[in-house]
Amino acid sequence: MSATHRSRPASPGVREFPIPDAPAGAGTLEIHQGDNLQVVAGFPDAGFDLVYLDPPFNTGRTQERTSLRTERDPAGDRVGFQGRRYRTTVLGRSAYEDRFEDYLGFLVPRLEEAWRLLKPTGSLFVHLDYREVHYVKVALDEIFGRDGFQNEIIWAYDYGARSKRRWPAKHDNLLWYAKNPRDYCFNYEEIDRIPYLAPSLVGAEKAARGKTPTDTWWHTIVSPNGREKTGYPTQKPLGLLSRIVRVHSNPGDRLLDFFAGSGTFGEAGARLGRHVTLVDHNPEALAVMRRRFTEFPARFVEYPDR
Repeated sequence: MSATHRSRPASPGVREFPIPDAPAGAGTLEIHQGDNLQVVAGFPDAGFDLVYLDPPFNTGRTQERTSLRTERDPAGDRVGFQGRRYRTTVLGRSAYEDRFEDYLGFLVPRLEEAWRLLKPTGSLFVHLDYREVHYVKVALDEIFGRDGFQNEIIWAYDYGARSKRRWPAKHDNLLWYAKNPRDYCFNYEEIDRIPYLAPSLVGAEKAARGKTPTDTWWHTIVSPNGREKTGYPTQKPLGLLSRIVRVHSNPGDRLLDFFAGSGTFGEAGARLGRHVTLVDHNPEALAVMRRRFTEFPARFVEYPDR
């Protein structure tokens, strides 16, 4: 591994599963399977430049996803565009219970660990939705100080069912906190440009260049039939997390996500030359990441006694 990535030594009884090398210039991945609070307690203080957390949203429901493969087949079970027939194969199903009696009691100790693990110039992103974001912001104001709060970013999308009883919820919330509000990473030149809504009002030169996004990010969800889809519940789009990685860290930095899920933050970081540590306790998440990270230099660590 790169000298910039100081891995935690393996503990007695820990098993490691190497994966083949990856594309030139890619960063590295270290994936830990275990309870995230126990695992990160062993990480040294101030070791990471950027922490991204996508905890359970406390929806009160069982989150389920089915992974499918669709292929052209004259005798298939589905009819698609121009009357062509397709055969659908179920590759697998995954699920987890997303309900907590004391959500903040669960989450706050993990947010405190995130603060401890960040370098003095580091940033934390916490990905939530309307159910808990207000309570979590109050908790983060206590941990980071109100001056540490930099943005609430709205990820807006337009997909799924439409309620007939209220305005459909079609956005998530990302809270950005800086450990030091006067010294943090924000690579303005790395921000991707987006089209103007009214290009004729700004002139040809500006219209061709595009504009930088605001704190509302329009980005589609992961397509149910797209190549990016892993079949894991709550998978986030690679483009969304790549924007966070590019702007809020630098090549060679150390990144952390201890609610790793399908590993999208890890892929975003590794593709951009960062060194990413991921943690998840769910065997299904680890299985998805094993398949996903075959082209990257990665180290998988298990804790059989936990």
